Amino acid sequence: MRGRSRSVLLCVCVVIGILCVFPITLRARPFVLVLSQEDFKDAPADDSSAAADPESSADWDDFGDSDPHKSEHELDPDSWRPIFEPDFPLSPNPPSDSEALYYSGISKIMSAATSADVRLSEEGAAEIEAAAESGYPGAQSVLGFLSGMGLLRERSKSKAFLYHHFASDGGNMQSKMALAYIYTRQDMFEKAVKIYAELAEVAVNSFLISKDSPVIEPIRLHNGAEENKEALRKSKGEEDEDFQILEYQAQKGNAGAMYKVGLFYYFGLRGLRRDHSKALSWFLKAVEKGEPRSMELLGEIYARGAGVERNYTKALEWLTLASKQQLYSAYNGMGYLYVKGYGVDKKNYTKAKEYFEKAADNDEVGGHYNLGVMYLKGIGVKRDVKLACKFFIVAANQGQPKAFYQLAKIFHIGVGFKKNIPLATALYKLVAERGPWSSLSRWALESYLKGDVGKAFLLYSRMAELGYEVAQSNAAWILDKYGERSMCLGESGFCTDAERHQRAHSLWWQASEQGNEHAALLIGDAYYYGRGTTRDYERAAEAYMHAKSQSNAQAMFNLGYMYEHGQGLPFDLHLAKRYYDEALEHDPAAKLPVTLALTSLWVRKNYADSFLVHLIDSLPEVYPKLEAWVENVLLEEGNATILTLFACLLTVLYLRERQRRQGAVLAGEVAQQNHPNDIRVPAPN
Repeated sequence: MRGRSRSVLLCVCVVIGILCVFPITLRARPFVLVLSQEDFKDAPADDSSAAADPESSADWDDFGDSDPHKSEHELDPDSWRPIFEPDFPLSPNPPSDSEALYYSGISKIMSAATSADVRLSEEGAAEIEAAAESGYPGAQSVLGFLSGMGLLRERSKSKAFLYHHFASDGGNMQSKMALAYIYTRQDMFEKAVKIYAELAEVAVNSFLISKDSPVIEPIRLHNGAEENKEALRKSKGEEDEDFQILEYQAQKGNAGAMYKVGLFYYFGLRGLRRDHSKALSWFLKAVEKGEPRSMELLGEIYARGAGVERNYTKALEWLTLASKQQLYSAYNGMGYLYVKGYGVDKKNYTKAKEYFEKAADNDEVGGHYNLGVMYLKGIGVKRDVKLACKFFIVAANQGQPKAFYQLAKIFHIGVGFKKNIPLATALYKLVAERGPWSSLSRWALESYLKGDVGKAFLLYSRMAELGYEVAQSNAAWILDKYGERSMCLGESGFCTDAERHQRAHSLWWQASEQGNEHAALLIGDAYYYGRGTTRDYERAAEAYMHAKSQSNAQAMFNLGYMYEHGQGLPFDLHLAKRYYDEALEHDPAAKLPVTLALTSLWVRKNYADSFLVHLIDSLPEVYPKLEAWVENVLLEEGNATILTLFACLLTVLYLRERQRRQGAVLAGEVAQQNHPNDIRVPAPN
């Protein structure tokens, strides 16, 4: 029986039960929150006290989009996009010497991860150090990463923090993510919430205006201890057979296929490299065939200037055409343009509200969100914070990331609800993880699918530092699965076994802190068996308890075993039985091991200190020796061949002997039938 790791959605929700006010629940992971009447402020619905707060003025939130003219590269400066997406449009200005040195260093480190060239890695690190000395924020951020991981230098968390602090002051977003995660792990929520709020705002500015961006989840490479083959099969991009069939259908004139291919290229879905030019081409072809959904995406493209020159007038035209085809989400984009005054004569809040209400009346989640913003800010309506919260909760219940952003602001500032800084931090983090820097996950997956495990590990390690749980578990799994093939770099050269075990342990631990039960289970195993750390049964029990709290059957079984043997927990046969029973309740596949464990428990209870108990207790020592003998003797190639031939010979001899005996029996029966004493002479007439 193996522990199963649950799939984690990128857009994680909260469970909120609003007692006596809103009969609405909001479900998701990784935490559960119950709000009571005491969580509400004693203030009128319009919350005039909040209106007096300078942070809640009109510039506190005006439908996001504080600077609509920034590209993704500007939103995430010094990202590694030029290396992995060289065709992506960057700044027209020529790079400075420091910037050129920085990207050269990154390129060399990435190449070295592929070719296992330590010397090339050292050259890249030296170039990055030189760029950092000149004050280049991106280089300082990477030095923080190298120092924190102990790559080609002594591992130092203090140096890592210092480098990230300088890079963050210089505007590097990935260092801001790293700092916010460090503060969160240390429960320094007052500092973490400010950074995550800034990052979440940047992420929101990259979202679509009319509909929700597809949730591009970081793919979990593993399912428990095994490779997640099904998820990986669906992420092969243009090499995927299903996509090739879809593209063939599009080329043959299928409008729906044209739209889907354009969608895949626009968002970079199913492992495809994003290509706005190809997306635009396919959407235009689909529109010619009468495909209405492409009209809405064309409106988005012109509003954002993605692959074309930004044109709000054309955006409004396409969105209007889409709305006439009963694509109600297009009303959100139209309302947005009227709120902002883009592509129209002037701002018109009344018209914007009408469009948002049309979207909401037709169960479009964006409509609920946009109405929430209007009531929260009193834009064209009377300010009503509680009604705004109701709209946000409905939107968040359907996974709308912008709604999480607004709820985070509400709990951060204390508008309508009392301040709750830890909750605000968690909600901001959920939104921030969908920012432009999440492209690291796509590049890591592309590398892994191409068989470039070293590069994938390096990219997942970078994401792990930024606080992505999926990346933490992926990086740790690569270390455990591939060992030396992971191209893990240590303080000097490739990782030793001790360094690799220690790094995997650290990554699994971070993932377990964020609710990954499989990670918690592996941490327990590490402490129980002394893998990569000192054997410690008490800490193993703590980790298993953590995994058990997330309904992990393997952890329940392990806790039962530890209670049965008094390892790290008090000797208690009753509790041992309870945990064995719970393991079977949560996973029917555990029937065989649980049955054997309960049999052992019965023997221990009824025949204490007997030969049988001593025999059972000796099995953990005997099993590894037996396993080693099977592996080293029976499974050795030459011995295995001899044993196979010997088994075949025994089988042939057995079958021949069986055939001989059957022949003898048949002969005896015939002889018996023809015995002269049994021959009856016919009676004379």
